[in-house]
Amino acid sequence: MNRIEPGPRTTVRRLRERGEYDRELIYGILDEAFVCHAACSVDGTVWMIPTAFGRDGDRLLLHGAAANHVLKAAAQGAELTVNVMLTDGLVLARSTFNHSINYRSVTIFGTVTDITDPVDKTEALERIVEHMLPGRSVEARPPSPSELKQTRVVSLPIEEASAKVRAGGPHDDEPDLGLPVWAGVLPLRMTAGAPIADEEHPPGAPVSSTVDQPARW
Repeated sequence: MNRIEPGPRTTVRRLRERGEYDRELIYGILDEAFVCHAACSVDGTVWMIPTAFGRDGDRLLLHGAAANHVLKAAAQGAELTVNVMLTDGLVLARSTFNHSINYRSVTIFGTVTDITDPVDKTEALERIVEHMLPGRSVEARPPSPSELKQTRVVSLPIEEASAKVRAGGPHDDEPDLGLPVWAGVLPLRMTAGAPIADEEHPPGAPVSSTVDQPARW
């Protein structure tokens, strides 16, 4: 199915018209983002971390240190909440009250699976690296057995999820329309700068094509 049926936690209630439940739209937002925020409740306290991630079909892959508090708790059964947000522009109205942001966001709830098999874990980490920069996992060496033991990787099903999207210009109150104040949208986007070589990089060595012309931009 192309639609993820909304449930009690994923139904958008405030500004319901911004709620989106199309699976491909949700996947598109996830695939464009670099960082997600993952949170869970442990011993009465809510913990949250930003982390890199990747998508493998209908599941989200997250990684961190083996002792990472949030992922460790999630691997032991604590429910995980993940949010991703892309900022597309600043919405500037004639009144500060009506200023806003154009954005695309996704929220996912669920219980994770701790990936412990070395082969599966290596493949999952490769997915995360490829999500960051396609082609990079072919250039760099894979993690060693020792590095795998130091890393926790979990899989979160993308089943209890929804998106929320705001697009378009400001919604000014009619009495404010005559104010001599510029109103509109200031678009924002992330771009890659010129590659900066590591100090240990051999002088004159060519820049990797994945870095020189990253497919993400």
